[in-house]
Amino acid sequence: MDPFMIGLLGIAMMLVMIFAQVPIGVAMGISGVVTFALIRGSFEAALTLFGTETVGKIASSELSIIPLFLMMGAFATVGGLSGDLYRIAHTLIGHVRGGLAMATIGGCAGFGAVCGSSIATATTMTRVSLPEMMGRDYSEKLATGSVAAGGTLGMLIPPSIILVLYGVLTEQFVKTLFVAALIPAVLAVALHMLTILIIVRRNPDLGPSGPRETWGATLRALRDGWAALLLMFVVTGGIYGGIFSVNESAAVGAFLAFVIALFRRRLSLAGFWMALRETASTTSMIYLMVIGASIFTYAVTVSGLPQVIVEGIRDTQLPGIWVVLLLMLMYLVLGAIFDTISSMVITMPFVFPLILEYGYDPIWWGVLTIMVIEIGMITPPIGMNVFVIKAMLPETRIGTIYAGVAPFILADLLRLGIIIAFPVLSLFLVDLLALPR
Repeated sequence: MDPFMIGLLGIAMMLVMIFAQVPIGVAMGISGVVTFALIRGSFEAALTLFGTETVGKIASSELSIIPLFLMMGAFATVGGLSGDLYRIAHTLIGHVRGGLAMATIGGCAGFGAVCGSSIATATTMTRVSLPEMMGRDYSEKLATGSVAAGGTLGMLIPPSIILVLYGVLTEQFVKTLFVAALIPAVLAVALHMLTILIIVRRNPDLGPSGPRETWGATLRALRDGWAALLLMFVVTGGIYGGIFSVNESAAVGAFLAFVIALFRRRLSLAGFWMALRETASTTSMIYLMVIGASIFTYAVTVSGLPQVIVEGIRDTQLPGIWVVLLLMLMYLVLGAIFDTISSMVITMPFVFPLILEYGYDPIWWGVLTIMVIEIGMITPPIGMNVFVIKAMLPETRIGTIYAGVAPFILADLLRLGIIIAFPVLSLFLVDLLALPR
């Protein structure tokens, strides 16, 4: 059989298994082995991929960042750092109309910087900020929408686990990706807050203003939140200041989050083991997906399918910008159906060569990919953040949450268009700091 047809058969096999509820990492691994065996005519040779790819990924120093950042996020949650960050934002802007919703966005951005997970950020901020907003007569639509949309910031703001995965899968420098994501992340926070201002300006009853906090209350919030600010400063400042490598900063951050939780007497023995179990469970899931994706990518590359796809699209003579827009549309659909990591690892063998063929910068494309996938986290018919909040608020109609995130989706699409039109926004700091690409 022609290798190209075998590659198509492998993709079909993978999709059938995924829709049959087989774990995506397992589906990709099995499909990759079968595809390679059919191409080479030997299952014995194909089975060696399980060993070589598994050993290669487990030994990867870049992937070792993931469990450390996950552990840092777990201990930060146990230590109550999310609540501290929210209270700081609350005392600063909670008195303005829509201020609690904007404080939620700020709290999500801050916690995303020490957590790196979109779902974890949405889950935590639902517990922390939603009772505050509902207790101040905020619209349920605005309250849930701001939490769901703010949760997506955890995916883009460094240290982002999915940025690390993109760097590993495409062999790009993780630190360079972190720096490239900074301006788009700031733009995301600004546009989300601007969206809230526009909403409450049109209908002030949706987000009433609260009492103005005294400077003493603000100073107390800053004093109580020193540990969260310290953790953010050490991790991000250490990376961008050249004091730590990304791996070292992850290790220092995990240890510091553990010490903070211990020092604040928030870390019981049960909480300690729960944090380790969560870290181990999520790490295992990510590694399984990365190993499966690596096997599948290798087999599909051997089949020549990516090259055929690239040449076929190039022969259509479509302008590069149209290819980018079509890929963005594809990721929006995938992001609404699959989880974040799945959307990226499934498509990377075909999309990345195409982007390189059209001459686009892989760092810019990485930031763009994360941005569009994060929009999928709140896009109907699924939207993982929406479902997480719905699970935590069983009495809230899911339609209410979707209505709440709609204005934020429009703001995110605007941001996506800005970064597509002006790639310099994601590459300016990279070039300024002369980081490797």
